[in-house]
Amino acid sequence: MRPRGSALLLLASLFAITACTTRDNPDEIRRRTAEATQTMRQDTKAVVEGVREGMGRSDKTVNINRASREDLLSLPGLTEHEADRIIAERPYDSARDLVKRHVISQGEYEKISDRVVAER
Repeated sequence: MRPRGSALLLLASLFAITACTTRDNPDEIRRRTAEATQTMRQDTKAVVEGVREGMGRSDKTVNINRASREDLLSLPGLTEHEADRIIAERPYDSARDLVKRHVISQGEYEKISDRVVAER
């Protein structure tokens, strides 16, 4: 994986620089190596969290006339109450009906408008 290789290269470079500048002090070498290792761990953890977040995000289109409650809850910012209201007000002729019927606000609709359709 590319970030891991970059991190290892960074660690090796830091170790080499540290070794050259503090030849006479092994404790200083250990301290700087530990710092570099800790930084690498933190950076790796941040990369992993970013990948997890990206993988968990779903960009699929949701049909508001047929979607399950769980599918509706996958939409950004949609609450359980709003998902229940969407289901209760079915069927819809268009996704825009969510706003026209006051099921959700215009602002809430703008957050999900590119991910919802109303197909029968």
